[in-house]
Amino acid sequence: MTKKKKKIEKTLVEKILDRNHISYRQFEFTTHKDSGGVAQMDTSILDEKEHLVYKTLVCEGNKTGPLVGVVPVTEHLSMKKLAKISGNKKCEMLPLKKLEQTTGYVHGANTPIGIYFNHHFPIYLDQGMEKETEIGVSSGKVGRSVFLKPSDLQKVTDATFGDLLD
Repeated sequence: MTKKKKKIEKTLVEKILDRNHISYRQFEFTTHKDSGGVAQMDTSILDEKEHLVYKTLVCEGNKTGPLVGVVPVTEHLSMKKLAKISGNKKCEMLPLKKLEQTTGYVHGANTPIGIYFNHHFPIYLDQGMEKETEIGVSSGKVGRSVFLKPSDLQKVTDATFGDLLD
C-alpha cells in the first residue's frame, strides 16, 4: 500500500502564479513566535542557501505612499536607496499596526505577488536576485513560500530591480 503525499491547499499567490503559467515549487518552513509575539520563519535549514529566501518589506514613501522592497532575509533594506529608486525623498517602514489593513497580510506573510495583485503598490527587487536561478518569497501565509525564477517574479509584479541593500 502506498502512502499518499499530503496535498497542500493552494494560496492566492499560488493560484495567481498558476493563472499566469509561472512554474514554482511550494515550501513550508517551521515557524516560532519571537518575544514580541510576532511569527518568525526558521530558514536555517537551508544552511548556505538561506540568502535565496527573500523578505517582503512594506514601506511608505513621502511622495508615493506604500511601496515594497524585497531583499534577502540575511540582509538589510537601505531606506535611502529605496527612496532614491522610487522617486521619494524619504522612505520608512510601515508601522506594524498599519500593516494588515494596508496589505491584507499579517507580519511574516507579506508577499510581493499578493500585494501587487490586490493593491498594485510599486515593487522593488534587490538586483542581487537577478543572478540566482531560483529564489523564495512568501506565498501569503506565515511559514509558506514559493520558489520561482527572479524574472518570473519581476514579470508577475511589474517590479523594478535595483540596489536596495545597506
